[in-house]
Amino acid sequence: MSQGAPAAASTLRRSSSSEGTQQGHEDDERKVRRREKNRVAAQRSRKKQTQKADKLHEEYECLEQENISLKKEIGKLTDEMKHLSEVLRNHEKVCPLLHCSLNFGLIPRHDVLSGPLPR
Repeated sequence: MSQGAPAAASTLRRSSSSEGTQQGHEDDERKVRRREKNRVAAQRSRKKQTQKADKLHEEYECLEQENISLKKEIGKLTDEMKHLSEVLRNHEKVCPLLHCSLNFGLIPRHDVLSGPLPR
């Protein structure tokens, strides 16, 4: 009977040892799956970040083009305003309505144009 007890203990140690090996193998597999899942998630995150940066760059380019276009339009409108102001000043010199003795309070336009533009 004393021989049976050590044999049982040896069998118990072997089974716990094989269970430990099996547990270690399962842990290793879990680590590998977790690393693979993390790698895929990191890849997806980097791709998403790159797409976001690309979209922002495209938006920046569009806004730059719009800004250039608006500045050109401002220049054209400023030139047109200067031209029209000059035409008006020339017209005021010869306008019969401005020089009429029956002028009932018409205000010469050059007073209006001399002030700052409304915004």
